[in-house]
Amino acid sequence: MEYIQKLFKRTGWMSILISVVFAILGAILIWKPDETIKVISYILGTIFIVIGISRIITSISTKGKYDLYNYDMIFGILGIIIGIVAMIYSNIIITLLNIIVGIWITYTALLRINLALKIKKQTTNTWIYVLILALIMLACGIYIILDTRAIITTIGVTLLIYSIIDIIEEIIWDIVN
Repeated sequence: MEYIQKLFKRTGWMSILISVVFAILGAILIWKPDETIKVISYILGTIFIVIGISRIITSISTKGKYDLYNYDMIFGILGIIIGIVAMIYSNIIITLLNIIVGIWITYTALLRINLALKIKKQTTNTWIYVLILALIMLACGIYIILDTRAIITTIGVTLLIYSIIDIIEEIIWDIVN
């Protein structure tokens, strides 16, 4: 039982750390939305290009070995193309970011709803607070997924709200246990 409590404390701190990172990202998106998206696009593009070049080098250096199952050249070229596209079409990156963040928040909220229903079976009344916060998180996640034209600052505000709710929920969970 002690191991499970330590595991919950560690995952609780990890959840708080992720929420703090989301809060920082949300604040940056509110403060400098367009510049942030361009930077993210260039970072992702650069990562894909570097991975693509790495795969091409690996393909050239292993020529003659494992040729039957070696797709490094194809992956390398594809990585470079994806990197260039990410740098040129940063507006597409924001649409993908909307969807990914929305799915993550929705997923987290559904986990919290499940947790609230499990807590309900115990003798504590804190499950209702966890449920209410999870439903707010769920609404934020669904909003981001459905409104892919959402203004970047709205995403920043939503990330900030999500982070605050998640941190409060983790603190409540730590107090209960």
